[in-house]
Amino acid sequence: MRLTIPVAKVLSALLAEPEAPRYGLDLMRLTGLPSGTLYPVLHRLQAAGWLTADWEAVDPVAAGRPARRYYRLTGEGIRSARLALAELRALVPAERAGADPAW
Repeated sequence: MRLTIPVAKVLSALLAEPEAPRYGLDLMRLTGLPSGTLYPVLHRLQAAGWLTADWEAVDPVAAGRPARRYYRLTGEGIRSARLALAELRALVPAERAGADPAW
């Protein structure tokens, strides 16, 4: 899995509470990502087996809103996400050491 900044943001948000199901708008608020960036990331994570997605069992008329699709990290996703983010964090100090202080 290629760890881009949007992927890292989504993984960080999901790892904050790995057992909590998250829906799209919730993840957009947590990550600051627009839907056009968020949903492709979610699809990539799901295709990689890191994420499950299930529709909420709700009557849209009774709830007064559309059903939500909830996303949750799989066991493999939790392990892989923690490892990928740890590797990314290990690289950051080395890169910042040579960076312009104004950055």
